Amino acid sequence: MNDTRTLAGDEVVEQVSALVEGVFDRLKPLLAAAESVLADTPAAAALHRIRPVVTEALGGLIVGAGFVSAPRVLEDSEFGFEWWTGSGVEPPSQLFISLDPGSENFLDYTRQSWFTVPRDTGRRHINGPYVDYLCTDEYTLTFTIPVVSAGAFAGVVGADVYVREFERAVRPRLRTLGRGAALLNAQGRVIVSNSVRQATGSLVREADVPAWWSSGAEPGPVLRRCGDSPIVLVR
Repeated sequence: MNDTRTLAGDEVVEQVSALVEGVFDRLKPLLAAAESVLADTPAAAALHRIRPVVTEALGGLIVGAGFVSAPRVLEDSEFGFEWWTGSGVEPPSQLFISLDPGSENFLDYTRQSWFTVPRDTGRRHINGPYVDYLCTDEYTLTFTIPVVSAGAFAGVVGADVYVREFERAVRPRLRTLGRGAALLNAQGRVIVSNSVRQATGSLVREADVPAWWSSGAEPGPVLRRCGDSPIVLVR
C-alpha cells in the first residue's frame, strides 16, 4: 500500500517548485529588457523603457517588480531603482526611495541580501520571509535574478510576493501532511506552516536546516528541498 503522506509530501514539493519557477519565469522578459537597456543606453534616464515589462509582470502572486542597478553602472547616476507595485486590480504605482548617500533617508540596497546573494553567487535567489517595512509592512518573499552587462554584474531584476498569498496557495496540500509540517528557508525560518505553534518568521530548532543545507541538502525522512529553490519542506 502506498504511503499517502509521502505522496502528499511529493505534491507539496512539486507545487512549491512550480510556484517558484512561475515567479522566476515572469521575470525573464524583465531580465531581457534590463540587459537590452544597459547594452544600448546605460542611464537612469533610460530606465523608463523597461516600465511596460515591469508592470506586465505584476499580478497573481507578484505584487512588486523591477530593476535595481549595481553602483556606478549607469552613466548619469550612481544608483538606479525602477520598481513598481500593484496587485493587478488597481493601476501600478512607482516606488520611490532616496538614492542620495548624503540623505538621512538613504536606502543602501547594496547591503540587502536580495541584492548581495545574486551579486556574490551569480545565481538567482529568494529572500525572506521578512517584514517589508519599505513597501507594505507585510511578510514578503523577494525573488531576484542577477543582471549581467559587458560580462559584469550590473544589478538585479526582482519580484515581491506576499507570504499570505503564497500560504493561501500551498496550505491546502500542506495540511494533508499532518500537524507540524512547514516550509522553511535555508536558515530554518518558517515561511508557511500548518501549525499555529510555528508562526511565519519563527526559527525551527528541531532540525538543523543550515547544517543540512551546507552538507548537500540530500532528501531524508524529515527534510526535503523543493526543487531548485532554497525552500525546505520539514515534516
